[in-house]
Amino acid sequence: MDDLIKKAVAFHGHHCPGLEIGCRAAAIAMRQLEFARAEDEEIVAICETDACGIDAVQALTGCTVGKGNLIFHDWGKQVYTFGRRRDGKGIRIALRYDAWPHCSDLSPEERRAAAFDRLNSASDEELFDIRPIEAPLPEKARIFKIVRCSHCGEGVMEPRAHLRDGQPACPECYGQSYTRGW
Repeated sequence: MDDLIKKAVAFHGHHCPGLEIGCRAAAIAMRQLEFARAEDEEIVAICETDACGIDAVQALTGCTVGKGNLIFHDWGKQVYTFGRRRDGKGIRIALRYDAWPHCSDLSPEERRAAAFDRLNSASDEELFDIRPIEAPLPEKARIFKIVRCSHCGEGVMEPRAHLRDGQPACPECYGQSYTRGW
């Protein structure tokens, strides 16, 4: 685990409990799905947090937003799902609520120390709910035509462009899309 943490720290910039959670989740997935580092899109990761652990997933598994094999859902949950394209085998790894030190009465330094103590003493099964899944994986990344925004002049992927006054507009120039408040 130390080598994995070193790789993740080199990518992320510092060692913290969130990064170590991502390291543990990535290591579980790599063991159970029997892969090293994704060179292309053969492995897909779906991360449900924007916290430090997502950097560990990128650094260790090779799943990245740029390659299209890291999907990000900003749901605020320490949940990591991994899938193997060749056979559809997958695993969902969720940090257990009761496995984590919820100590609001402690200082930030004390909370950090308690988190590291827990991470260093608990088994994977004590920290995470781990379950195999078989779910359809998202399609491989596609390369789209680029159109020119009629307002700012910058290029935008055609499926992201909107029509404004009958002309293509990037999402920024188009403004907030209709969401019904969601």
